[in-house]
Amino acid sequence: MTMMKTARIHEFGDTSVIRHDSVPRPQPAFGEVVVHVAATSFNPSEAALRAGMLQAYLPVDLPYALGWDVAGTVAEIGAGAEGFAVGDRVIGRLDSGGAAAEYVRAPAALLVAAPTSIALANAAALPVAGLTAWQAVFEHGKVAAGHRVLVNGAGGGVGGFVTQLAKQAGAEVIATASPRSTEAVLRQGADQVIDYTSGPVGAALDGPVDTLLNLVPLSPPDAAALAALVRPGGRIISIATRVEPAADAEVSAIHMVARNDVAHLAALVELVDAAALGIDISESRPLADLADVHHLGESGRTRGKVIITP
Repeated sequence: MTMMKTARIHEFGDTSVIRHDSVPRPQPAFGEVVVHVAATSFNPSEAALRAGMLQAYLPVDLPYALGWDVAGTVAEIGAGAEGFAVGDRVIGRLDSGGAAAEYVRAPAALLVAAPTSIALANAAALPVAGLTAWQAVFEHGKVAAGHRVLVNGAGGGVGGFVTQLAKQAGAEVIATASPRSTEAVLRQGADQVIDYTSGPVGAALDGPVDTLLNLVPLSPPDAAALAALVRPGGRIISIATRVEPAADAEVSAIHMVARNDVAHLAALVELVDAAALGIDISESRPLADLADVHHLGESGRTRGKVIITP
């Protein structure tokens, strides 16, 4: 029996619950392939899962293998799995986790061909954050040419994709970010970057916006202050704290959870290969450092995307 290393949790808690276990290499079930993992990536929502904060609406059984994003090569193909051959480079979002490992089994239907223009490991940054950004901008935000969009939390992994996609849609993009992220956010196409650490966002904003895309947790006063910046008839889309407008504001508000959509993921890959969408990799860390990456992410000291290589 061939063994491999994987990062798992056997209980919920702080970063100390992440264990590196030796387990049998997976075998593909019907409709599945086994992927030799080049990388996974860190997502703040996965730290929340580890801490037990998502059990109410995303229950998982323990022990649970971490890693929702995967980039790698197909190593084995199960019966009924179609569309790929051994050696193909693939990426995908694995809703059952397991990509923080040397190998992972995955439904073939959840995978798409990886971008050819970037390193395979870097493509692990795309699925979760990219799908969230795509659906926030186009499906829920309905961002279009001429819109004025405020991206709150543009320095993170989702924020970088949101900024680029909103700009490609023809919007004027105003982004909030810390000073350490300002340069990267400007490169991604923001027309204005507001330093949220220096004072109220509204004080630096010249007039209301059509759409607020909130990507970070907020206190109730901060959420209310941001909601007040949206014009009547505008939209609020949040992937973190629910941001509700005043009752008489005539503003629609959505708290969204991204779904796994391979058509959207394939469209994102096309943009990457057309050099129309960049992936901001701030750091690459080995699997052994996963607990440290979770700790840094929870303390707010990461920028862009951090990839984890086995």
